[in-house]
Amino acid sequence: MPVAQPKFLMALSLAAMTAVLGGCNSYQPAPRAFNQATIQPYSLDSGDRLRITVFDQPSMTNTYTIDQAGYIAFPLVGQVPARGRTLQQLSGQIAQKLKQGYLRDPDVTIDVDRYRSIFIMGEVGQPGQYAYVPGMTAQNAIAVAGGFTPRANQSAVDVTRKINGQVMTGRVNISSAIIAGDTLYVRERLF
Repeated sequence: MPVAQPKFLMALSLAAMTAVLGGCNSYQPAPRAFNQATIQPYSLDSGDRLRITVFDQPSMTNTYTIDQAGYIAFPLVGQVPARGRTLQQLSGQIAQKLKQGYLRDPDVTIDVDRYRSIFIMGEVGQPGQYAYVPGMTAQNAIAVAGGFTPRANQSAVDVTRKINGQVMTGRVNISSAIIAGDTLYVRERLF
């Protein structure tokens, strides 16, 4: 009987260690759609500020911010849905609305004047909200937020991202590209 008890305790401790270590890895690698979002055409959302130019119409050329509901208020045509659209789709939509009784052949171009913010939390020097710059990686974002703390896991970061209206979280390495609107969370290292 004394031999069986140590084997039982060893099996029990092994099971407990497996459960603990399994809990440390609750995040799975980012899904494929998560990574593909970084190479797709830019998708507009609340907080983006756009520079919209209507050729030969200086009174309509201005900067417009996408509101919390996902719309921009544009002269003559009113509210125009912008959330989830690309710059090209939105310019075509505005041109189409202007053709309906306002302008004969409107030429509308759109550029992003200011991207929506990114948010950086966890084991960084100064967690908070920061401006997004095209081409930014997780490592660039962390540097802007004061770099890693001494306790930070410096190899991977958890990123929460909205894709096609669905919020997803995935773990990526620090050299991965991020997009406007992402929330980054730097975890504490285990050892």
